[in-house]
Order: sequence, then C-alpha cells, then structure tokens
Amino acid sequence: MLTVTTNRFASCCDGLTRRDFVRVGALAGAGLTLPALLRARATAAAEGKPTRDTAVVWLWLGGGATHVETFDPKMDAPAEYRSTVGAVNTTIPGVQIGGLLPKIASVAHYMAFVRSFSHRNAGHAGGTHWVMTGYDNRLADNGGVPIFPSIGSITARYRGPNNHRTGIPTYIRLNGIYADGAAWLGKAYEPFDVSGQARRNMDLRISAERLENRRTLLQCFDRMRRDIDTAGLMEGMDSFEQQAFELILSDARDAFDISKEDPRVVERYGNGLGRQLLLARRLCEAGAGFVTIHYGGWDMHGNIANALKARCPQLDHAVATFVEDCVQRGLHEKILLVITGEFGRTPRVNRSAGRDHWPALSTLALSGGGLRMGQVVGESNSKAEVPKTTPISPQDLMATIFTVLGMPLDLHYYNQAGRPTPMITDGKPIRELVG
Repeated sequence: MLTVTTNRFASCCDGLTRRDFVRVGALAGAGLTLPALLRARATAAAEGKPTRDTAVVWLWLGGGATHVETFDPKMDAPAEYRSTVGAVNTTIPGVQIGGLLPKIASVAHYMAFVRSFSHRNAGHAGGTHWVMTGYDNRLADNGGVPIFPSIGSITARYRGPNNHRTGIPTYIRLNGIYADGAAWLGKAYEPFDVSGQARRNMDLRISAERLENRRTLLQCFDRMRRDIDTAGLMEGMDSFEQQAFELILSDARDAFDISKEDPRVVERYGNGLGRQLLLARRLCEAGAGFVTIHYGGWDMHGNIANALKARCPQLDHAVATFVEDCVQRGLHEKILLVITGEFGRTPRVNRSAGRDHWPALSTLALSGGGLRMGQVVGESNSKAEVPKTTPISPQDLMATIFTVLGMPLDLHYYNQAGRPTPMITDGKPIRELVG
C-alpha cells in the first residue's frame, strides 16, 4: 500500500488551501471504482495515437517560488534585489544558482535554466491556470472553474488514457494542483489519482486465489443474468471487469508500490518529495506519460531567507537524486523533468524581508527529455525584474513539452460548443532546447 504525505493544508496568502487545489477534477470525488474508471476511458483508448516513448514529470512549486533565490540569484545587483541566501557555482561554467541548492548545482550540466519565463496574471489560481493549461483565466481567483484542459489531460487525450502495452494510466497525479484536470475534454482524461478510490481499488486485500474464486463466482452470476439480457450490455460489462482484474494482477500495479524498489535506492531518495520523485520515475518506467507532483509552501511574503531554509534542502536533495538516478538508468533522454510554479516573486525585497507576487518574470528548470541540457536560456534584466531577452510564455513551454512527447503543435480538439479548438495558438518550442 502506497501512502503519499504532503502538507495538505498549507495555505497561500489569498486563503486557498491544498484542499482547494485537490478538489477540482478529483476522480475519487466522483465515486469511480476501478472498473468504472476503465469504462469511462474505454471509448477514448481506441483513439490513442502512436507516440514517442517519452514522459514528463511536472514538479509544481505551489505558491510561487522566488526566481531570485532559486535559479537567477543576481549577485551583482544592489543588496535589496540580489539573492538573500547567496549563490553557488554550478557545473555549467560561469553560471550560479541560489545558495541553498548546492546539490542541484552539482548536476546542472544535466539541466537547463530558463530565466525569461513570463506571463501577466498575479493571482495564485489565475497564474496556476495559465501555466498548467497555456491559457489565462481571469475568473480563476474569484472561484471560477478551469476553462481549458491541462497539458497532462491533453497528453491523455492524444495518447489514450492508458498505455496500450502496460495498461498503466497515461496521466497520473501524485497530489492535486488547481487546473490540472480535463475541463471540457471529459472525465476519461482526468488524472489517475494515487490517493483516489480507483487507486485504492488496485490494492489487494484478499489473496490472488480468493480473487480468482470471486471472479469465477461473478462470471457464474453473469451467465445467469446474460440469459435474460436482451440488450447485449452484459458482454460489455464483462470486458471492463476483466480489465480491472488484469490491471490489479498485472506488473503495472507494482509500479505504484515503492516496496518493490531496491531498498538502497529508496534510502538514497529519502522521504517526502524524494519518495514522490522516486514513485514518478517508477511510473514513467512503466509507461505513464505525464506525472504531476505538488511541492507547495513557496508563498513567502515575509522573512524569505528563513522560509527558504525550510523548503530548499528537500527540493535540492530530491531533484539532484532524481536527475542522477535517471542518468544512471539511461532514462535521461526519455523522462523530462519540469520544475515550475505559478509565478516568480518581486525582485525587490519588501519591508517584511519577503517577496510578493511577480508574474512578469520567473524561472524554469528542466532536465532530460532529449532536450539540450547544460545551459541557461534567456536572460533577465540587471535587477531580475523583467526578461531582457524575448519572453518565454506558458504556451512556449507547452509547445516544448509537446515536442518531447511527440504531439503535433497544431493539435485541435472539439470544445463543449462543438468547435475545433487549438491546444496551442501562438506557442513555439524553446529554440535553444530543441535545436
């Protein structure tokens, strides 16, 4: 049995809590059992397209991580602008990152840092919606529901909700993020929730032998009911129950079980975020296409230096371990790690020794996926206020991910009004990364 622990009730400055973010699109809330989930996805599975054998791990720094103290320290700027925690040299010549991230600095040659990421929504929900979907939603911070599907749900729509070889879900959430769902694409493309009912149904609470006996008994009842079934529905029901049994008993189920991992590897990753990234790696190895992790607590309006000392060490260790592990296992080209959040923080430290919301500039950190690593992409101005080079937008990030996953940039799907809707309107893959 897998238990993922997070700071579920960590709140942002506008009162939104982790539970608010999890609430949207949760499969467990819909009461779906595993056979019901398979049934909801069955019609979509046949539409899955041939794709590259690649995957994305989407690490979300909820609350809006400071770009200055993480990946753009600006140590030549005036004291009130530069990193409050200093800087550390990386393995990329001439490049520094925040002083609390020495382990990430040691694997920087396997990473790329984008220092000109930008959009225009300073709200937690609004900024989250923009980065998660590629589209702005001005109503998001006033209780509005997501109006566009997330990148993960689009991936599930294109590839099919389950990997055709292993049966593992294409899109898996380890913990929820606002706007991480399918919106008008439909329930079949919602993320498979590891804390939801469908996942719990995969845990055997009886022996495999007894399960087989129950299946036999169920088949006996079905034969009795089939005799009086004139609509032909029972044959369809059989297939969904069969899929559920096979998924429960298959090797794909083991991907969710950390106890199947080498204990030395588990110890190396550690607990908390490290364990979640280990689970994400296992799921991608088993055929998942998009896995999301929410590591929150970055809404630091006051005393930012001390607040960072509580968040950065776990991030530093977990990310560096994940990158090294993927390289050693030959997975670096297959799995793309994306580290992002809803926005950056104000470049000038405020009167409370913190930083406020700042969508005009933030940074991205990426690793793997067959992209060009070991570089800094884009540049901010001298005080880390705005991009100095051409801004990179959420849709540009989205287009880059589409390229990694082998999805066409002109992908269209029909919205709730029956109109063909482009998933990307003006985004272009980040040239320095894709070549």
